[in-house]
Amino acid sequence: MSRFFSSALSHLSPYTPGEQPLTSYIKLNTNESPFPPAAHAELSLQLYPDPECRALREAFSKELGVSPSNLIFTNGSDEALAFIFLSLCERGAAFPDLTYGFYSVYADLFRVPKKIIPLREDFTLALSDYAGLSETLFIANPNAPTGLAHTCAELEELIAENPDRLVVVDEAYVDFGGESTVPLIARYDNLLVVGTFSKSRSLAGARLGYAVGNCELIADLYRVKFSFNPYSVNRAALEAGLAAVRNRTYFEENCTAVQKTRAALTAALRAQGFRVLESLANFVFASPPDGDGRRYYEVLRARGVLVRYFDSERCRPFVRITVGSDDQIDALIRATKEYLK
Repeated sequence: MSRFFSSALSHLSPYTPGEQPLTSYIKLNTNESPFPPAAHAELSLQLYPDPECRALREAFSKELGVSPSNLIFTNGSDEALAFIFLSLCERGAAFPDLTYGFYSVYADLFRVPKKIIPLREDFTLALSDYAGLSETLFIANPNAPTGLAHTCAELEELIAENPDRLVVVDEAYVDFGGESTVPLIARYDNLLVVGTFSKSRSLAGARLGYAVGNCELIADLYRVKFSFNPYSVNRAALEAGLAAVRNRTYFEENCTAVQKTRAALTAALRAQGFRVLESLANFVFASPPDGDGRRYYEVLRARGVLVRYFDSERCRPFVRITVGSDDQIDALIRATKEYLK
């Protein structure tokens, strides 16, 4: 680091994104959609975007069954999460040891005290482990990298337990078979739901995220956004997002296709002796028969297939495999059979 870098930030361990190769690979490592986005209108890029994203908020709020005042759009869900850690975690933050890596990064960046709750031995997140905590809770549902999920009713018990504690439910992968907690915001002002258009709506390159909650919570996030960058959601993202919302049939067909391919991938890997967790996301968390996740990752990479390997003690037997197109998954299974030889 340079001699000008703040000493208060010298402890940061930045988030490590999945590899973005410059050469040709079958890319199953960053949970992108295998489908192109819905077509959208031509852009007027000479003009600033609407900082309040009004047209998109109006359209998407109808789909969610909420008021536009309950919704904010951000530059990816990461920006929404950053605003939450910055402004809504005075009592600290609590989240699992195996979950989305940015939670820990943002806690450190914004100097938020963090309480890390280990997942159970079988990788399940026991909501009872969070009972009695006063910190802002961050629950990815489905969780990453495991893909395991809770029902809305189960999460409601946690939300209702302490009305004075904020619960943030990160629903980045909920459209692939999970159950959304968005309907609960009408009854609970201590719930904030975060989502993204990156996965199920094929807009990872547009960086379009959102948060849904009580209108006062959303006003808090707007206060932070307008103190940082009112124009963080650009016109291209807004137009692409609006097209995605308007073409619900395309969205539903793609989500169904991912679920069908996920089931086939899970069955094919298990038939080869893999341990595969029951995922409700657009990826699976899988361990080869020899329990050597790193070697499996390296062999696949050498054969032109990228998956995600996490070099932490509990994750080492596993890789995370994005559910790609049927052709991509066929290539993965062929490479897997070669690995097992």
